[in-house]
Amino acid sequence: MEADFWHQKWERGELGFHLSEANPLLVQHFSALGLQRGQTVLLPLCGKTRDMVWLLEQGYQVRGAELSQLAVEAFFAELGVTPEVSDCGALTCYQAESIAIYCGDFFSLQADLLGTVDAVYDRAALVALPSDMRSAYTRHLRALSGHAPQLLIAYEYDQLAADGPPFAILPEEISQHYADSYQLHLLDRVDVEGGLKGKVAATEAVWHLTPL
Repeated sequence: MEADFWHQKWERGELGFHLSEANPLLVQHFSALGLQRGQTVLLPLCGKTRDMVWLLEQGYQVRGAELSQLAVEAFFAELGVTPEVSDCGALTCYQAESIAIYCGDFFSLQADLLGTVDAVYDRAALVALPSDMRSAYTRHLRALSGHAPQLLIAYEYDQLAADGPPFAILPEEISQHYADSYQLHLLDRVDVEGGLKGKVAATEAVWHLTPL
């Protein structure tokens, strides 16, 4: 899937994946990670999600990675904050108190730039990537985060009945990507109201990944 696909989504305002408030599954299950205030949470492919606002309100440091400059600028505008903008090699960093978002190719983000990551919250990244990119993504994410624990939200549905993204990520695939480094704990499954894109019955599965 090319970067232009996502740039065009943001340019056209096709933001069906964007929620106007924090994801209820994040609010309900984030405590499973056992973090303390002030610790750092990484959100890959973060968009302008209100989940980052919720995490800031809980007292966490937030680090995001996002391809779209429009998304990053919209997030800070909606937050009512003017970020400090700086070049970080192939990326542009937008930074304000307690938050930094690195804009550009996720695979250009390196651990030494990102700093310590205490946990990963992946609601929008793994499900956004086609199958031929997911292994490279999960390897890079593990390297970036130092195999930090994760809260992962995945969609489960009949992939033949609807086009992604978001793509269906079934338990077998999560095991394929992560079982060699993490214990996988299924915390919850909830039905997607009205089905995915109104086309097919779907559930959201919430996983807690703890390092071995």
